[in-house]
Amino acid sequence: MHHSAQKISAAFAFSFLITTVGIAPAHDGHEGEHKPVKVAAKELAAPTMMPDRVVLTWSADPTTTQSVTWRTSTQVEEAFAEIAVATPGPEFAKAAQKYKAESTALKTDINTAHFHSLVFKDLQPATKYAYRVGDGVNWSEWFQFRTASVQPEPFSFVYFGDAQNDLRSHWSRVIREAYSDAPKARFLLHAGDLINTAQSDGEWHEWFGAGAWLNAMIPNVPVVGNHEMHKGSDDVRRVTHHWRPQFTLPTHGPEGLEETCYSFVYSNCRIVVLNSNQKLEEQAKWLDKILLENTSPWVVCSFHHPIFSTANDRDNAQLRKTWKPILDKFNVDLVLQGHDHTYGRTGITTPSEPVETVGNVPTGVTHRDEHTGTVYVVSVSGPKMYNIEPKPFMVRVAEDTQLYQVIHIDGEKLRYESRTANGELYDAFELTKELGKPNQLLELPATMPQRRRKATSPAGD
Repeated sequence: MHHSAQKISAAFAFSFLITTVGIAPAHDGHEGEHKPVKVAAKELAAPTMMPDRVVLTWSADPTTTQSVTWRTSTQVEEAFAEIAVATPGPEFAKAAQKYKAESTALKTDINTAHFHSLVFKDLQPATKYAYRVGDGVNWSEWFQFRTASVQPEPFSFVYFGDAQNDLRSHWSRVIREAYSDAPKARFLLHAGDLINTAQSDGEWHEWFGAGAWLNAMIPNVPVVGNHEMHKGSDDVRRVTHHWRPQFTLPTHGPEGLEETCYSFVYSNCRIVVLNSNQKLEEQAKWLDKILLENTSPWVVCSFHHPIFSTANDRDNAQLRKTWKPILDKFNVDLVLQGHDHTYGRTGITTPSEPVETVGNVPTGVTHRDEHTGTVYVVSVSGPKMYNIEPKPFMVRVAEDTQLYQVIHIDGEKLRYESRTANGELYDAFELTKELGKPNQLLELPATMPQRRRKATSPAGD
């Protein structure tokens, strides 16, 4: 073929593509400029027949049970889960046992979906299982989890302060960076304000999307924050109607606080989750009973509103008055909180000489004491930030810093590391238990200076 014929043929082909496929030639100016349209939450979060929002939680003993919850469209009227002991090859699938899930409809602000939940029971301790969920035809991928050991063993978990805002764009990198640091973490603890608008299914979809398949492999331990509370038409604030359908949690808390006030034991540590939004007195009695009967050497409590606030013009005096005496009484080791969108950690207190408090400031506390009692932490993992109000008892603070915390327990030692969204070590300490004595605290050197903001802006909620 001659060169001229080749040029004509190429020109014809390009013209054909423009006409039939819609490829437009590049040009200067604004005529025909591409104008993308934002995908609406209704479309982005639309449920389908394929399972999504798969999340592991516990509603009973972590050594022998595992709870799983997921979502589908309302077309799925019956849902199932299959489970088998994981093997090196695909043969486990042939031995999988099938169980029917409980299903409930949830009408949200943008759709109606079916949420399905199931508790795997009679599992073997310290065993890795593979499972999948679906309707019998449309299945999720096979996920894996490991049951807890009956005998205490070293383990780690991850703690997040408020995620709340820009979950898909900003919080996703935090939870994923945390996983890269602690891929064998046994659970993920969220200290409230997982989302910003309690009844927004679009925001919940972003929260689940940020964790994605991690939620289906590592159990979540969620805490109710003030942004999980919703005021109804009767002007009464209640926990969002998303909470119970999408998480399967213990119901042994005080009446009316089912699945928002609960406790479980993992290895040699008792985890206690409280709902700091309501019924403080009822929970105080429940907490006293739980800790009185506790036999685990380590106790970690988590609730949303801080005992000692780190933000400007905040103080939870009633909460402190109601719950702190019980935390002191039982020498709780660690209290993990959120709400203030800053970072602050207490140093050393002496539970044998209970600390008195004046307003938001404990007196008689110095970070130079030889022994420690309860360590209180406030942290934030999302991008919404407040001003901090540093106090003498805060040995480490931060503003404008997204963080996650990896906590490792091994026998008589607890190691705490707070890391930034890009993985840098920001704060660390070790607690060591001694029989009949308060914990010993070892402050570990930080690898970066404290992050403080220059400009100021008022705190929100």
